Amino acid sequence: MKSIDKSLPDLILKDAKHGKGVFAGRKFKAGEMIIEFKGNFMTYEEQADLCLVEDRYVQVGHNLFMGPSGDIDDYINHSCNPNAALIIPAGDAVRGGVALIALREINEDEEITFDYSTTMDEDDWEMDCGCGSEKCRKRIRDFKYLPEDTQEKYIRLGIVPDYIMKKLKNAIGIKE
Repeated sequence: MKSIDKSLPDLILKDAKHGKGVFAGRKFKAGEMIIEFKGNFMTYEEQADLCLVEDRYVQVGHNLFMGPSGDIDDYINHSCNPNAALIIPAGDAVRGGVALIALREINEDEEITFDYSTTMDEDDWEMDCGCGSEKCRKRIRDFKYLPEDTQEKYIRLGIVPDYIMKKLKNAIGIKE
């Protein structure tokens, strides 16, 4: 199955381990932007009212979520050992775009994944994980529940959103 959005020939939607997934139509270099996530912005309350099991809502701010776009970005799956990450601009800049970047080289026909826990900070949603990675945590939960070494790795990579970093700094008493 080809990309839903014909302007994204480098991304292919096809069957994955658990339903549909997005696969690389070419090799991506580490640090390269793969796709910009699209979708309507809404508050926690708005997304909670609209959320259906099959819909994908991504937290992008303290009380800000991005709804499904109806396009290929809705099908990017989770992995506890991801090859990509969401880069979420701070504050109001988030409304300018949320980009998925390659954390390492991604080979052609490799499934593109990110760790959903890197954006989560609402203590409301979690699910069993079946990513199959040898690093699988068996449960997808908020960032604060990640093992400390995983949190530190993601912080070093610069992929932890500002709204989570502020909360972490406040928890340990660091003033901004």
